[in-house]
Amino acid sequence: MWSTASSWWAHHHIRLLLPALFLAAALFFFLASPRSSPSFFALPASRYAPRPDLAYQVLLDSSWKLQIPRIGFSRREHSPSGSRLIWEQRRLAEWRPCEWWQTAMPAAPSTRNGYIRIDCYGGLNQLRRDLCDGIAVARLLNATMVLPKFEVAAYWNESSGFADVFDVDHFIEQTRGYVEVVKDMPEEISLKEPFKVDCRKQKGHFDYVETVLPALLQHRYISLTPAMSQRKDRYPSHAKACYCQGCYNALKLNKKVEAKAMELLQAIPKPFLSLHLRFEPDMVAYSRCEYSALSSKSLDAIEAARGEDRNVLVGDAAHLWRNRGKCPLTPGETAFILQALGIPTETSIYLAAGDGLMELDGFTSVYKNMYTKSSLLTHEDFERMHGNTKAALDYYVSVNSDAYATTFFGNMDKMVTAMRTMQGLQKTLVLSRRAFANYTAAGLAGDQLAKAMWDAHREDYIMGRGLALPEHCFCEFKL
Repeated sequence: MWSTASSWWAHHHIRLLLPALFLAAALFFFLASPRSSPSFFALPASRYAPRPDLAYQVLLDSSWKLQIPRIGFSRREHSPSGSRLIWEQRRLAEWRPCEWWQTAMPAAPSTRNGYIRIDCYGGLNQLRRDLCDGIAVARLLNATMVLPKFEVAAYWNESSGFADVFDVDHFIEQTRGYVEVVKDMPEEISLKEPFKVDCRKQKGHFDYVETVLPALLQHRYISLTPAMSQRKDRYPSHAKACYCQGCYNALKLNKKVEAKAMELLQAIPKPFLSLHLRFEPDMVAYSRCEYSALSSKSLDAIEAARGEDRNVLVGDAAHLWRNRGKCPLTPGETAFILQALGIPTETSIYLAAGDGLMELDGFTSVYKNMYTKSSLLTHEDFERMHGNTKAALDYYVSVNSDAYATTFFGNMDKMVTAMRTMQGLQKTLVLSRRAFANYTAAGLAGDQLAKAMWDAHREDYIMGRGLALPEHCFCEFKL
């Protein structure tokens, strides 16, 4: 009888305790909030593994209202999969430098066909593009390369040379085994001017060996300006390897410029996003796009830069052009997209840009913590610098920033994204002008437009798309 009573008592109380235990667990799950969450700008602990840390977070609510920065996540959002912050999305693929070109290169032939000097034109990033191509061509032609010449460019207000920006000894050391580089030539060759070979206007596929080698063999010393659109995937493997090594391992800022760049980097409050924003009068004029909501000052500046052959497109041509992503994002549109991607409005932003940006108030009215090299350097330092040195500072800060975004994918952006990839820094994004144009043309605005921009950029980010990295230098890895 006692046994039966005990059994009844235990069974009865278990029936009462089980719902209570379940309710307690449920209350703990819904009420407990995490004390920390993955970092907004968490840098990798190893080369490719992200490291959780504490930093800014942003929560966009279910109706996609903008400008609500908060710390951490609500209980109904589970980091990282439920985060509305672009950097917290789980990536499915990423790019890394291929191993094949970093292994030992087959030795170049012991005899050379002559000397080649690469002549580079434009601003720093155009110069760098030409030099990267030239390194590959030097190996392709089995030529000894002398230090490149940076041509004086009136348009860029520039007069600095290769050694004014880059570390010469590092360049020579890092290219050893790939291509021979010398500071000096034999006197009988150095006393004469090189025979000029300009390939800039070459279009389509052409063969450097067929086109340039005869001149090298005849004159023994040539200056070469590489073609602007030559496809590197058609080079033999040893030339591709020289391109990758020369471009991504051999070009280092000289000690003086690097010291100033490090000083600038240390002055920026952390964590920070480097933003390459392009909305200068000449760029907008060159795009042939119409902007009706700009100030009269900006419109006058664009008209003055337009010239006779850059009339504004109208009608169907204008709509097609804009929907192809050919029109620069305004600073206000850029701020809108960054908010849609969950970038907190109190984030420190380093503006990697030149002079003459228009409509900047549209950005700084939202993102107020903005820094530039002119605001962080002394006036004397800034005024003494050549244009290439200023560009080198933006490049260095952008490569080493916690995150990088750009509104235009030009020469600087291609180099910055590649160098960030070399270092395993994956928080890099090209803002989509095409997506913004197509969604606004479809009538989307406000929260609907923000949601659409989030979806488009999230897809690019998690799949590692949009960086246009040279596929012979970088390989895709599925995660």
